[in-house]
Amino acid sequence: MATSPRVKFSPEELVSLPHVVVVGGGFAGLATVRKLMNRPVRVTIINKHNFHTFLPLLYQVATAGLEPADVAYPIRTVFGHAKNISVRHASVKGVDQVRSVVVLDTGAEISYDHLVVATGATASFFNIPGAARYAMPLYTLSNARRLRNRLLRALEEAEVASETSEVSLNFVVVGGGPTGVETAGALSELIDIAIKRDGLRLDPAKVRIELVDVAPRLLTAFPDSASQYAKKVLEKMDVDVVLGRSVVEVGNRSIVFSDGERFETAAVIWAAGVTANGTLADALDGPKGPSGRVLVRADLRLVESENVWCVGDAAAIPGVENGFYPQLAPVAIQSGRHCASQILRVLTGEPTQPFHYHDKGIMATIGRRAAVAKLPHGAVVRGTVGWFAWLGLHLWYLVGFRNRLRVMINWMWRYFDWPSGPRLIVADAETAE
Repeated sequence: MATSPRVKFSPEELVSLPHVVVVGGGFAGLATVRKLMNRPVRVTIINKHNFHTFLPLLYQVATAGLEPADVAYPIRTVFGHAKNISVRHASVKGVDQVRSVVVLDTGAEISYDHLVVATGATASFFNIPGAARYAMPLYTLSNARRLRNRLLRALEEAEVASETSEVSLNFVVVGGGPTGVETAGALSELIDIAIKRDGLRLDPAKVRIELVDVAPRLLTAFPDSASQYAKKVLEKMDVDVVLGRSVVEVGNRSIVFSDGERFETAAVIWAAGVTANGTLADALDGPKGPSGRVLVRADLRLVESENVWCVGDAAAIPGVENGFYPQLAPVAIQSGRHCASQILRVLTGEPTQPFHYHDKGIMATIGRRAAVAKLPHGAVVRGTVGWFAWLGLHLWYLVGFRNRLRVMINWMWRYFDWPSGPRLIVADAETAE
């Protein structure tokens, strides 16, 4: 494809350019808009928050390792210098694909020549009774702050209760994928440091962290050796790893398993999967793929549309062997870039090209100085080397120089020691998303 020239526009020229509306300010949305910066199109990015959230590090906010501001960055700051990019802080109520109009929750309408839906996914509770109401997902900044409040408050309350009676404190992490493994490890470290550094008078033997998954092993997307390593490290951190066990009910401070066992818990942390059901993508016309994701063609356009595209976690992107690409940040970023390139091709009358994902490997950290990484050709790196690889990759993709610097300093400090950390209970974090 001949690359579209990067040009400057007068206000009069800008109004006459084709209008591309991008809904969503996550990895896929930002990647799409970045590719369209200073190109001969007018772009409006709409997001319900005025910031981009770096989702892979939310668990560190939840476990008081990072501040919320460390993983969030204003969208306007990202695109403020690009004259052809406009930012709209709003929620999208629906899309009229016949009239090519996006309808905001205020009733306002924004017309488009091309629409890119990059609304991501949300937690999937699999219709388990009580899970949506009482379990605590980890998919937004508000989720992370609310969970941090719950964890820290539970520790404070347990110390008070321990003055008059024996106290058992239980935490359950549901889901043995990267988010569940990372959260369980970080939670163990939080409790350890709160006792050693903050003077929390609790008996560590009375604090139980259980990581439960219906799968037969952890990190099923990784080779078995990585799964075994993760399990071994977590068990050394006093995390009980229970596999092949499903949850059948979640109550207010309680959980019930398929074998009938019920026990009280200070928090049920939900990391069991995501879905596009209930998001804007779910409301689009056309067939759906697994977990409510929108079926798209190889070029990322909706199956039944010529000017609506879907990228990232919201899209069921056809991959190899009649399957779909996984809901991973690298897929979201690459699909966003590809979508932008295809829109430019359409606008210049060129045929579109199919999306091909370039696998750069996957990673998961298990705690300080421990991580696993599966490289593109199947090799596994683990331990401290894997941890440094994990650090470098996340710093590379983190948005904003200030955020990179703060997080890098924090991680360096934590490598050699453990700082006091942002272990603050902030009341307003209890408000709804």
